[in-house]
Amino acid sequence: MNRLFGAKSSAPKPTLNSAISNVDGRIESIDVKLSKLNAELTTYQQRLAKMRDGPGKSAIKQKALKVLQQRKMYESQRDQLQQQSWNMEQAGMMQDNLKNTMTTVDAMKTTTKELKKQYGKVNIDKIEKLQDEMADLMDMGNDIQESISRSYDVPEDVDEAELDAELEALGEEVELNGIGESEGVPAFMVDETNKIPDFVDEPPEQGKVKEAAG
Repeated sequence: MNRLFGAKSSAPKPTLNSAISNVDGRIESIDVKLSKLNAELTTYQQRLAKMRDGPGKSAIKQKALKVLQQRKMYESQRDQLQQQSWNMEQAGMMQDNLKNTMTTVDAMKTTTKELKKQYGKVNIDKIEKLQDEMADLMDMGNDIQESISRSYDVPEDVDEAELDAELEALGEEVELNGIGESEGVPAFMVDETNKIPDFVDEPPEQGKVKEAAG
């Protein structure tokens, strides 16, 4: 049966890269042949330049024409092979771009599925409620801060004239109370019976008070 229908080939299928390599190898082989033909034509050209017209010169021209025909044939083959290699390279680039695109699409699909799973667990209503509660707490904090600030505010209706009058009144009060009736103890520390308050251990000595004052 295998002889009639042929056995299934076990050889690996050729790839695009291997095909490009084969074509490039053929191009290199043709380039080598073209170099030899060009060298042969150069030799004929030098010999013809030195020869006179005659049968010998005509024979060399015929050989040169055959070499030139071969060169044109090889050049045509090389051009065709170069075009094939170029087309296969373009196809390979398109294939690579397609693979990259498919990989990107698959990654996007996977990411989209994961995002849907994660976002599906998020409760938007709870988040909005938390935001409202935080805003309320911030407002309460601002109100408390403003209340504390107002308790330490100095009245704005106090002017310099009122300040001068208050200082003058305090000075007169100090002069009226005086110092000395209680043996060096300020008047506000002496009770109605002119006794030293209980919280004072002993009255200051008069001499020491004067030295301290001096």
